[in-house]
Amino acid sequence: ILGEHLRICPQGYTCCTSEMEENFANKSRSEFEAMMKEASRSVQTTLTAQHRSFDSYFQDLLNKSEKALYDAFPSMYGELYTQNMKVFKDLYSELRRYYRGSNINLEEALNEFWTRLLERLFKLMNPQYHITDEYLDCMVKHAEQHKPFGEVPRDLKVKATRAFIAARSYAQGFLVGSDVIKKVSQVSLSHECTRAIMKLMYCPHCRGMSSVKPCNNYCLNVVKGCLANQADLNTEWKYLMDSLVVVADRIDGPYNVDTVVGTIHMRIAEAISNLQENKESITAKVFQGCGNPKISTKGSSSEDKKRRGKVALEAKSSAQALEMLVLDAKGNLTALKTYWITLPSSLCSKKVMASSAADDKCWNGMTKGSYLPEVMGDGLANQINNPEVEVDITKPDMTIRQQIMQLKIMTNRLGNANIGNDVDFQDASDDMSGSGSGDSCPDDVCGKRLSKSPSTRQPETHAIPKQSGHGINGASSRSSPSAFLLLLSVAFIAAQHLWR
Repeated sequence: ILGEHLRICPQGYTCCTSEMEENFANKSRSEFEAMMKEASRSVQTTLTAQHRSFDSYFQDLLNKSEKALYDAFPSMYGELYTQNMKVFKDLYSELRRYYRGSNINLEEALNEFWTRLLERLFKLMNPQYHITDEYLDCMVKHAEQHKPFGEVPRDLKVKATRAFIAARSYAQGFLVGSDVIKKVSQVSLSHECTRAIMKLMYCPHCRGMSSVKPCNNYCLNVVKGCLANQADLNTEWKYLMDSLVVVADRIDGPYNVDTVVGTIHMRIAEAISNLQENKESITAKVFQGCGNPKISTKGSSSEDKKRRGKVALEAKSSAQALEMLVLDAKGNLTALKTYWITLPSSLCSKKVMASSAADDKCWNGMTKGSYLPEVMGDGLANQINNPEVEVDITKPDMTIRQQIMQLKIMTNRLGNANIGNDVDFQDASDDMSGSGSGDSCPDDVCGKRLSKSPSTRQPETHAIPKQSGHGINGASSRSSPSAFLLLLSVAFIAAQHLWR
């Protein structure tokens, strides 16, 4: 029949009624959305599986360390342990909370642990004295210079903070990537895109050419037009994947979580041994600095009576498991780097089953023949002359822009973790739309652009990143208020001078 009634397909002789054309339009839309969801589900599954593997490994490492402490310490330390069990439990609890993303200052948590432990042990080691809270405060102030636990607290703080910062940023990175994929897959197709997909997939049926495949370049232009906004994720997505690879190397290298997290109980035991071995000299120094405490009227029961001798502590290495985890993750991350810009060709070759580019007997949108227009570039800006899909390049999709921002924020966190700097995770919610900083920086160059101080401070809360450039500009932005205050001070002094 004549095709004057057709609104999407070419209006030549046709096999389709208006109702058939509408049915085909709905069918093509649902099929294309299903293709998109299947592709995104595959990436989501990969990222979620990587997160689950690492999270399980890390939690198991922490659990084994805690269990080893609970198993060995009662026989090693007797009263020293049994009366201070809560101090150890609280430490592991804080470490878990930090790893899961709670807004905890890790350095402060470790400092608090050593302070509480020292207070308890000092009282237990000197039961003949009545030691008040005020006296303990004085003792703690002198502790830094006396180093009652030796070098263990400082060494563990440096290594543990780096390992935990890297581990939680790494785990969070996989979740953010998966969440971005999920949210982007829910973005609906435009009206213009729906028409173009119908023309690509089912208009040949209406022309009696149901066996003719679409021309590959024709398919690419349609899909690139439909997924123009999604392709704009490519740059930040690639930086996130690169950053995860870099931090993975840190986790299995300098910040080795197997060595650090798996031996926490051993380091604590070493610290307590240091305190016991130097008990007399440390007590003498404390008495010298804080005065002699009063003799207790309750009598004394030495903690040494309850001690049953040392037990050899071991840490079962899982370095090989960690190495395999990291290798598997790096392989998957590298494969996913170009996901957004290879998606159109993947859909056209695997799902739409388009013909080869050189085929002159394929569906070109009008008839069976060659497809002459050139293939558009990737991203929204390159669709201005797309011959198949009308795309308004002045109106980017806001959901996708928000996800680009989340990728930037997460990449910056990983950049900080790469050099051992802590970042505030207080916004680690589903929408994750509060803090975060700087633009992305996927490799070791991050270290040169950030603060050079190697240790962690109070968690930094960052501003929203700039839209352009890919460096972490936190250091320069933080210096501005100081410069302003300096100028203000100079002006104030000058004004005082003039007033005199």
